[in-house]
Amino acid sequence: MSNPMQQVKIGKVTVNIGVGEGGDKLRKAEKVLEMLTKQKPVRTYAKMTNRDFGIRKGMPIGCKVTLRKQKAIDFLKEALWVRNFKLPEWSFDSEGNFSFGITDHTEFKDMKYDPDIGIFGMDICVTLEKPGYRIKRRKIEKRKVPHKHRVGRQEAMEFVKKEFNVEVVE
Repeated sequence: MSNPMQQVKIGKVTVNIGVGEGGDKLRKAEKVLEMLTKQKPVRTYAKMTNRDFGIRKGMPIGCKVTLRKQKAIDFLKEALWVRNFKLPEWSFDSEGNFSFGITDHTEFKDMKYDPDIGIFGMDICVTLEKPGYRIKRRKIEKRKVPHKHRVGRQEAMEFVKKEFNVEVVE
């Protein structure tokens, strides 16, 4: 029997679509995210001006949705199904998080191509944590999570292999 405080779990799943511009294209991306996740997306704004891309600071350039608990697990299973339950080894970071991209939203189950919307790709970032991570986010007496309690890269790979039957490709 292992320590329950050492059990790895999914903290959150963030689904992001970067459009690069506001207006009609961004509204279509928000509609796609809402259809996939059944949650209202939040807009993301440019942090700095980049004249080469024609982006000004404060301009809306994308949208994202944060999923937690059972919604996160259900969406992650669908997204991994699109990727054939394979992830490259380099998509895991040293803190135990992992991310991957999907190039076409119509590859999801029950999603049809709509010529009015077009095709959008997305980035999916998964944050893994252990019980007790609240200490780094709480309002009173914040603390750092000790190194021995953080999720490591190997630990994250083992969790994903065991929970979702994902093949980690080198």
